[in-house]
Amino acid sequence: MEDYPKNIANEAELDELLSRPSSETVEWFKRLDGDILFLGIAGKIGPSLARMAKRACNEAGVKKQITGVSRFCNTNEKAQIEKWGIETIPGDLLDRNFLESLPKMKNVFFLAGMKFGSEENLSLTWAMNSYLPALVAENFKDSRIVAYSTGCVYPLVPVESGGSKETDKPEPVGEYAQSCLGRERMFEYGSQKYKTPVALIRLNYAVEPRYGVLVDIASKVKNNQPVDLTMGWFNAIWQGDANNMVLRSLEHTASPASVLNITGLEILKVRDVALEFGKLFKTKVQFSGNEAETALLSNAEQAFRLFGKPQIPVHKVMDWTARWMEEEKKLLGKPTHFEVRDGKY
Repeated sequence: MEDYPKNIANEAELDELLSRPSSETVEWFKRLDGDILFLGIAGKIGPSLARMAKRACNEAGVKKQITGVSRFCNTNEKAQIEKWGIETIPGDLLDRNFLESLPKMKNVFFLAGMKFGSEENLSLTWAMNSYLPALVAENFKDSRIVAYSTGCVYPLVPVESGGSKETDKPEPVGEYAQSCLGRERMFEYGSQKYKTPVALIRLNYAVEPRYGVLVDIASKVKNNQPVDLTMGWFNAIWQGDANNMVLRSLEHTASPASVLNITGLEILKVRDVALEFGKLFKTKVQFSGNEAETALLSNAEQAFRLFGKPQIPVHKVMDWTARWMEEEKKLLGKPTHFEVRDGKY
């Protein structure tokens, strides 16, 4: 923690923190063979994940081609990614001809998917979250694949359970979560059919000062709006810690596909987090609803055994988030809808 600032001054400093590789990640990159392709690099996680891979290569003293694919609706984001030394290929991954034209690299990270507004366009949600993974699994059958999934494939569980484990049966609620299980099944099918080493990452939830569950709660508190307590508990992990774990997951791809929960150490109580933000913002907190007995929770003990525990505690991220928001810095404006219990995001 000694190297981490008390306050994050700007987006450049935030991007540096989110993409800072751990010493363990650097050591892994010294052993890693092959180039790296990020499918769906644009958005919340892809840029910092790819930049971390680039930095890990540099610190490890190895040269790899690192390429990111996306539609790149934001040209500034494309330019920034290229500035970090990452090659970009613009295009629509659902265009089969385009997908098949992409370079066949040894290591593939699959980040494409649809969540926000998924209820408004369910056919596209299924296409992005289930059909596209089937195409990718076939097209990159000779690669290692790490594919992002979500803890939403699990059912709501009692808080005292400690969260769902990888061996628990998925019981997704709602079409978004069902389509995400479809994503997993397509990669599992490809892994079995082609002996492709695959790791499925059930992430729940990554946070940083511009977006995530902490921002959702903090925004309510700061704007004197009631915080919904119905989904009374949640998991969270600093996105930089999650990025390090995801990159190292390449070492744990397997056929049949392996599954890894990635999240933070604690089960966090929404009420307590809101009250802490109330102290940080020096404002009275309003609540609505009451805590249900169950919540969407994941147990990440398996990941901790493989990669160690997260380095940045949630209370530090809360402090960074409050300071960021007090200074009216940029937010991504993409709520997680973590409070949803019926699967309709």
